[in-house]
Amino acid sequence: MHRTLGTCYYPEHWPEAIWSEDATRMADLGLTWVRIGEFAWSRLEPSHGDLRFDWMERAIDILHGAGLKVVLGTPTATPPRWMLDRHPDMLAVDAHGRPRGFGSRRHYCFSHDGYRSEAVRITTLLAERFGRKVEAWQTDNEYGCHDTILSHSEAARRAFRDWLAQTYQSPEALNRAWGNVFWSMDYDSFDQIDLPNLTVTEPNPSHALDFRRFSSDQVARFNAAQVAAIRAHSDAPISHNYMGRIVEFDHFALGAQMEIATWDSYPLGFLEDRLEETAEFKRHYARQGDPDFQAFHHDLYRAVAARFPDHETARWWVMEQQPGPVNWAPHNPAPLPGMVRLWTWEAFAHGAECVSYFRWRQAPFAQEQYHAGLLRPDSVEAEGFHEAAEVARELRAAPQVEIAQAPVALVFDYASAWAWAVQPQGQGCDYFRLVFEVYRGLRKLGLSIDIVPPDTARLDGYGLVLVPGLITLSDALKQALQDTDAQVLLGPRSNAKTRTLSIPLPLPPAFPGLDVTVSRVETLRRDMPVPMEGAGHVVLWQETLEGTAKVMDRDAAGHPVSMRDGHVTYLGGWPDADFLRHLLLRACAEAGIATLDLPPDIRLRQAGATRFVFNHGPDSVEFDGMILPPAGVARQT
Repeated sequence: MHRTLGTCYYPEHWPEAIWSEDATRMADLGLTWVRIGEFAWSRLEPSHGDLRFDWMERAIDILHGAGLKVVLGTPTATPPRWMLDRHPDMLAVDAHGRPRGFGSRRHYCFSHDGYRSEAVRITTLLAERFGRKVEAWQTDNEYGCHDTILSHSEAARRAFRDWLAQTYQSPEALNRAWGNVFWSMDYDSFDQIDLPNLTVTEPNPSHALDFRRFSSDQVARFNAAQVAAIRAHSDAPISHNYMGRIVEFDHFALGAQMEIATWDSYPLGFLEDRLEETAEFKRHYARQGDPDFQAFHHDLYRAVAARFPDHETARWWVMEQQPGPVNWAPHNPAPLPGMVRLWTWEAFAHGAECVSYFRWRQAPFAQEQYHAGLLRPDSVEAEGFHEAAEVARELRAAPQVEIAQAPVALVFDYASAWAWAVQPQGQGCDYFRLVFEVYRGLRKLGLSIDIVPPDTARLDGYGLVLVPGLITLSDALKQALQDTDAQVLLGPRSNAKTRTLSIPLPLPPAFPGLDVTVSRVETLRRDMPVPMEGAGHVVLWQETLEGTAKVMDRDAAGHPVSMRDGHVTYLGGWPDADFLRHLLLRACAEAGIATLDLPPDIRLRQAGATRFVFNHGPDSVEFDGMILPPAGVARQT
């Protein structure tokens, strides 16, 4: 598949007289795609029923006239002010009972049926007008951004009660599943059940987990309604732009609805605001971004894209690529020269079909004034423009990037993220962080990784499969792990709970053929690492393991930490970087997977017969007989 570039454009922000010039400059730069419209509702419909689509049609015609393809976004992330007059109770409500007010964006509750109907209405009108005219669609914008999945509104309360009634059928069944006999919490009617906020102490964890599961289903329901409205009038593929480390809804459920998965990649902002790293680490990568965070999400959203039925190949994009400083992180430095090019090629190496830069022109007004674009506010070319032009020239010479199955599979599960959040058991015990640390450990060994969903039924072709922290194993995955010839590393906390977050019997991990029992769990202060007999430590989470399986690793006191039967090893603790490296090196050696001792800033990605080498550091690095400059990219065949 040919790789392409794009940008995000807001014609409603600029005089119509410059649209043609902008379109020509985009095409001359080497861009193929332009996303428009996702925040334009107030200009498309200034008051209810006053539809003004002509300007949008002229913009699309001008972009097409320059040879550009258009992604049209539905504008439902920014309902206009008049919408609140029609539906004053449509706002989401936070866990403290406070409405999330008008004045920015994402100011709606997914459970509000009136707003959902309005969203379907405007989507239908746009699809009727432009369904045969645009080349792709985007639903809404960045579901989950700004903590907007969990809403404690009256609309959510009503919908949650209905969801519970459909799920459990009777209050008695719900009481049994939740264990409501504890603390005398039994319900006689679904109408008695409130949302799990504002309780004196922690709510029943089963209640809290079901609320998160319900909230995720509400996102899928909201998105599916827009998808259906578009499909009634358009054959163009549909996408949504996901975000980094947003786990409050199941992206795999949405991936099954749409042809393309996209995500918004902001390496410098994400380093600052969503990673638990040291100040020294963040200083070192302040202008480059974490060397593994973007790659992790590339691989995750490739897996999300693969959920669409009948996909021959997963179609995924970077819909928004940071081209310069942003405005929203705790600190907003400029990228190191060359990093915009590196980030773009890294996405292509992981299988991206398109990388689209956000945004075309920096806005001189409103909330994102300091968010860089490819152009400055005065339309002069910014630094990122020239790096995008360099990639465009390179793509003309070599547009193809092959994608092949990786040797390693890593299972990721959104429901486990909810379960860990509801019942972490210890400060810092976070599912995403555990999985990401395993991913980082694999990348440090020069490995390429496929992320796979938690209901994966086949693991053919993998040499190593890792399942860290997956709270409840699906029957399909459990069978696939038994059937595979790969080395399997389970744990910690894998298969530790039922679907309603109770401790199962027999005790976990209860994996067929593996005689290991977790008899006790303890969580550890950060300053209480448990040394291992060999390399490294167990941190944060440690389990007491019993059983007849072979002990593979012990802590310094002689207690089993990992145990094995056949090809399956169970890990009963959270490994630090050194212990993890020991575990991964051994597993790879047993699986026949070659590893490398990479310099700290170097990362690799095998794309079929081509190996990409990336230098994420601020200094030149010698590797494999070559010198890579800062932000250097090498392509080896």
